[in-house]
Amino acid sequence: MLFGHVSDVATMTEINSVLRNLIEKTLALNPASLEPGSYPIDGDNAFVNVMTFETQGREQKSAELHHHYIDVQILLSGDEVIDYGIRNSAKNVTPYNDADDYQLADTIEYCQTVSLVPNMFVIFMPYEPHKPGITSKRGKSTVKKAVIKVRLNTLAN
Repeated sequence: MLFGHVSDVATMTEINSVLRNLIEKTLALNPASLEPGSYPIDGDNAFVNVMTFETQGREQKSAELHHHYIDVQILLSGDEVIDYGIRNSAKNVTPYNDADDYQLADTIEYCQTVSLVPNMFVIFMPYEPHKPGITSKRGKSTVKKAVIKVRLNTLAN
């Protein structure tokens, strides 16, 4: 997991150059102005899902993890908390859904938390469980975010 502010993406050397380019392409689309939906970025290798939702209590959420896609979550408005864990920390997982590349989990062992405000991003690699959309200490929030889905093998190209 890696996180930061979108204004720092260009100078964060720890971000793979292919991934950095896809983030910059997404930001150039001005995702805050887009309607909820899915938008292509790089053919079948990367797309962005723009979504709006209400945050919920942690106990109402399930953790998710992916096998083939990297998640780059960019908060556009509102505020949210995301619980996350390291690879293999998801417990009590559902069967893997190959068509949509996800598994759900009841528990993240040794759970960590990150709080996001607008223009912050977080990157989750495959098998890193994450539980987005949790209400912050400030109370419920309507969130708009862009989630870039990047096929993992794209980074090797």
